[in-house]
Amino acid sequence: MIYLDYASTTPVREEALQAYVEATKKFYGNPSSLHDLGSEAAHVLKMCREQLATMINSEAEEVYFTSGGTESNVLAIRSLITAHQDKGNHIITTKVEHSSIYHLCKQLETEGFEVTYLGTNERGQVDVNEVKNAIQDTTILASIHHVNSEIGTIQRIKEIGDVLDDAQVLFHSDCVQSFGKLEIDVKECKLDSLSVSSHKLHGPKGVGMCYLHSATKWKMQLPNTTHENGFRPGTVNVPGIVGFTTAAQLVTQAREVNNKHEEALRKRFIAGIEKTNYDINVEGDSIEQLPAIIGLSISGVQGQYLMLEYNRYGVAISTGSACQVGKQEPSRTMLSIGKTVDEAKEFIRISFGQFTTERQIDEAVSILKKIIKQLRY
Repeated sequence: MIYLDYASTTPVREEALQAYVEATKKFYGNPSSLHDLGSEAAHVLKMCREQLATMINSEAEEVYFTSGGTESNVLAIRSLITAHQDKGNHIITTKVEHSSIYHLCKQLETEGFEVTYLGTNERGQVDVNEVKNAIQDTTILASIHHVNSEIGTIQRIKEIGDVLDDAQVLFHSDCVQSFGKLEIDVKECKLDSLSVSSHKLHGPKGVGMCYLHSATKWKMQLPNTTHENGFRPGTVNVPGIVGFTTAAQLVTQAREVNNKHEEALRKRFIAGIEKTNYDINVEGDSIEQLPAIIGLSISGVQGQYLMLEYNRYGVAISTGSACQVGKQEPSRTMLSIGKTVDEAKEFIRISFGQFTTERQIDEAVSILKKIIKQLRY
């Protein structure tokens, strides 16, 4: 099968898998234990923390390990807002956040918090001025993602960070889609917190990272938690973290090469579909755009149908965020950029990575033409 659903998850790299297996054999001690095996595991954990910290320009003690992006998002936001409720009860986010943040904010509304959901322009980008205008005296935190998972639009988090920092509003960003692909400097972007997931960059599933600024107050969510300095309960997954760190190192080192490869694949795919006479629209921003994600709207064709037909031809794509599969609601991203409900259901996402080939892209274009031709005639 041709795999073009990298934005959902990625295949584990052999190096990361090998690192995971070796760590499972050698460092099986609990890093909280005081015996030698525990100390060895703790030392490995410290090394991973230090290596990941250099990738976002943070300090090692500001890196906390979790089970993935969703847990990082939820724990970070809850830990920060509960520690700063003396300031107020207002939160700023967007209509196009990952479901873990969007639904958390909906839950927080039932708990007495006020949430402002910012829209986007037709390219999926949040207006920095709208962020500024949304700030109230009671605003505690803003959570705005770095890269949209459905259409790949890049948000201007440095500019947003400057605005929030001036207003003394905490800034959390979901960087699951951008980590390893774009440069992230937590100091430059004035970030108080960010979230990352291992399986989006060829690491094992069930592992994630959360950055929390050491100068920013936060509150543990489960009393008397001892692991991860009280941020997350449960024995730390040392082998998974070793695999994650290995994958992160490899993808970061090859970032420039990977980006050029993915930009070339993007241009090849778009050039291929532009040669058709079909009404196919590429969503997102033409410049501030992650090249590996291509969001498409195909007039008159249900995205769910296209996905199933692609699968029948041996190609894996998606109709948007994997966390929304099975839901009846249309894409919030599509609605935010101005699509009607029916138009939003015409969306599909092609996403690829460093192991995707030109032949696979050409095959995907050819199959798309076949599917649409069958529908038209």
